[in-house]
Amino acid sequence: MVLESEPDLEVVGEADGIDSAIRKLKAYKPAVLVLDVNMEGASSIDSLAEISDASPRTAIVVLTMQSETGYARDALRGGARGYLLKEAADTELVEAIRAVDSGQRYVQPSVGARLAAEPASEWPPDGLSDREAEVLRLIALGHTNKEIGESLYLSVRTVESHRAHVQQKLRLQTRAELVGYALEHGMVEVPGNQ
Repeated sequence: MVLESEPDLEVVGEADGIDSAIRKLKAYKPAVLVLDVNMEGASSIDSLAEISDASPRTAIVVLTMQSETGYARDALRGGARGYLLKEAADTELVEAIRAVDSGQRYVQPSVGARLAAEPASEWPPDGLSDREAEVLRLIALGHTNKEIGESLYLSVRTVESHRAHVQQKLRLQTRAELVGYALEHGMVEVPGNQ
């Protein structure tokens, strides 16, 4: 209802789950996707890489009840351009959509203030999301995509998408390079070096 009252905004589709959202993204290629954290299927935060792959030019605004900064951090690291709590949707959703559509980021001010107040962290390194770092760690430990998916409750496709984003962010291609990176950054320990 909030969006329908804006004459220059058009809702082109709705989805109740990740798979449906991805199908509609591929079909409509919208300028902005408003994404709930809790959808049917996989976690939408964990699926951000796969969602972005479906429509790379679509800016994502996460609209959620999750006020914990960890969710916001993971969403933004995972590729979301905006993060907004549902309680502020009536007053800020249109502003967030317009901001991300114009290439800016939008984080609800109360959430952004809490994020800014947190101590700076070097973990995960090089802009990896927490989930991407965990996938990389499991790759370095020798697990297959299927084993990683089972361990993290993700589809193999989502694991592959996370791996592709890790490789892209780190500019690494081979498993050996990924293992070397993980060792160098203390993501896994070398046996006997304790």
